[in-house]
Amino acid sequence: MTVTSNLFDYDAELRLHNNRFRAAARVRSRDRVLDIGCGTGQTTREAALAADTGSAVGVDLSAPMLERARRLSDDQGLTNVTFQQADAQTHDFPPAHFDLCISRFGTMFFTDPVEAFTNIGRALRPAARLVLLVWQERERNEWATAIRRTLTTAPAAASDGGPDPFSLADPTVTEGILTASGFTDVTFTDVHEPVHYGADSATAFDAVLRLWEVKDLLADLEPTAAEEARARLRDTLDAHTTATGVHFDSRAWLVTARRRR
Repeated sequence: MTVTSNLFDYDAELRLHNNRFRAAARVRSRDRVLDIGCGTGQTTREAALAADTGSAVGVDLSAPMLERARRLSDDQGLTNVTFQQADAQTHDFPPAHFDLCISRFGTMFFTDPVEAFTNIGRALRPAARLVLLVWQERERNEWATAIRRTLTTAPAAASDGGPDPFSLADPTVTEGILTASGFTDVTFTDVHEPVHYGADSATAFDAVLRLWEVKDLLADLEPTAAEEARARLRDTLDAHTTATGVHFDSRAWLVTARRRR
């Protein structure tokens, strides 16, 4: 569900994850950075600020997100950042151009991950770094389980390795994909941080109702059952409200690798 948050809440939702991600990326002053699935461009802009004599390119499929990314970049006065609407699985990137590829929860939805990472690898110079954040298994992510349980007793479909928020959750599978795509030195670091759904339960309730899975599940219910589900959802959000907002537990992998020389 987290991956489908509205444009304006996503960065706040992942603030603690982003701190870990930015530290791991270690963008250098002269780096040319490629950001896959950049959304509204927070990670791209941060890379551009760090690569003050380099550059950053953000790629995403969503035109509305990229439009906001460009506005925010203009507001910050950034001149070394660009955004492209493209599918990273097939886009014709300049070969051996980038020093670093980053992606914060933007690489789990490829229809053919080996093809996609091979294509990304072609855009990287030899020994260039790859830094990803991906979700661990659904069962380890409370944001994916607790809210769903308030709406339905039906189990979520198991990931089959296709496009899915949890398609890169298995380190063995993910290492195999990256190795087959021309990467080496693959490492996984556990990231255990909460996701943030709003300052209070009312704000969180409005945000959660905009998530596509929640909308789909509610649409399948009769009106009375849907209202009862909304009441359970309010109770769940109340139970997760703290002094600093509404939080749900999560687990992710910080994945690093290098393009083969």
